[in-house]
Amino acid sequence: MTHYYFDNAATTPINPDVVQAMSEALAADFGNASSTHYFGRQSHHLLDQSRQTIARSIHAKTDEIVFTSGGTESDNTAILSTAASYHQNGKHIITTAIEHPAVLNTMHFLEKLGYEITYLPVDSNGHVTAAQVHDALRPDTILVSVMLGNNEVGTIQPIAEIGVLLKNYQAVFHTDAVQAYGILDIDVQTLGVDLLSISGHKLHGPKGIGFLYINERLELEPFMHGGEQEHLRRAGTENIPSIVGLARAVADLTPQRKQEKRAQLQLLKQTLLADLTAKNVDFEINGPKPELALPHVLNLWLRGVPTNLMLMKLDLKGFAVSGGSACTAGSLEPSHVLIALTGSEDAPQIGESLRISFGDQNTIESVHLLADAIAEVTRDYLQRSK
Repeated sequence: MTHYYFDNAATTPINPDVVQAMSEALAADFGNASSTHYFGRQSHHLLDQSRQTIARSIHAKTDEIVFTSGGTESDNTAILSTAASYHQNGKHIITTAIEHPAVLNTMHFLEKLGYEITYLPVDSNGHVTAAQVHDALRPDTILVSVMLGNNEVGTIQPIAEIGVLLKNYQAVFHTDAVQAYGILDIDVQTLGVDLLSISGHKLHGPKGIGFLYINERLELEPFMHGGEQEHLRRAGTENIPSIVGLARAVADLTPQRKQEKRAQLQLLKQTLLADLTAKNVDFEINGPKPELALPHVLNLWLRGVPTNLMLMKLDLKGFAVSGGSACTAGSLEPSHVLIALTGSEDAPQIGESLRISFGDQNTIESVHLLADAIAEVTRDYLQRSK
C-alpha cells in the first residue's frame, strides 16, 4: 500500500541535501567548537557560517542568533528569561488564547510563580488585533507573546502592527514563528519583534535543533547554565551536524523559492477544497479564508463525522493527517484553538475537525486521492449512522 503524508505542520520529511550536509559534518567535523586546536576551529568555522546564513534569512545580525534544541526551548527561553530579567519592572504578560502549548504551558508555569497572564481572545478566524493588545497593556506589562502563524488553523497575526504599537512601551515582544518560517518572508526589523522562535524540523530540516533571535538591545538571563557557549546565552556543546543541517535547509529558502512554494501549497489546498465540494462533502473551513491563512495549513469541520474515526480510517487507507497540534494529539483534551474560535467547548467542530497540512513532497495526484478517501469515509459513516 502506498502511504501519503499530509501532516507537515507536525513535522516535515528531511531534505536529502540536508542529510548529505549533516553526514559530511558527522564524519569529518567532530571537534568541539569551543576547542582552540585545528579540529575545534573547523567546527567553529561551520558554526559561524551557519549562524550567518540563518541571520540573513530574517535580516538579523549574526550575534543575535542563539541555537537551541528547537521551538519549545526557544519559546521557553524567550518567555522565562524575559520574566527573570525584567520582573523588577512588573509581572504582567500578554499572550493569546491560541498559542502553541510551548507558550501556553510556560505561561501557566509563570502563573504559579506569581505572574499575571492576560490571554487575549480571538475572533472566529483566530485573529487578535493591535487594539486588543493596546487595551490590555499596563504599566507593569513586561512581555507580549503572539505567534506569527497558527499551527492548527493557519491564522496569520498582525505582528508588524503590534510591533509598531509596542515601540512606545517597555514590554518585550516575542513571536513564535515556528510554523511560518520557511513559508512567509520574515524580517525582524519590519515585524518589530525582540524575540523570535524557530524549529528546524518544520522546514525539511533535522529535529532537535532550532534557534532564537534575540534583539541585541535585550539583556536576558540565560535559560540554561553551564559553559560559555553561544556567547554565554545558551550553555552546552553546540550540535554542529544539526546546526549545519538547519543552515542547509535555510539556504534553500530564497525569496523566490518561498514565493514558488507558497503558490504550490495554495494550489494543493484549493485543489482539495474543489474536489471535496465536487464530491458533495459537507464541510466548513475552521479559521480564515484559505488565501489569507498559512498556505500549507487547512483545518476542516467535516459535519457529523468524528475526528478519531476519520483519522483511523484515513490511516488505514494510507493517508497521514491529524486532528490538531501534534504536541497534544495523544491527549484526550479538545483543541484549545477550536474552542477559542467557536467560543464553546461543546461546539460540534471540536470533535469533528481535521487538520491537513501540505509540504514539498505532496502532488496534485495525491491530493485527488486524499479527497476520494475523505469523501468515501464521510459517505460510509453518515449512511451507517442514519
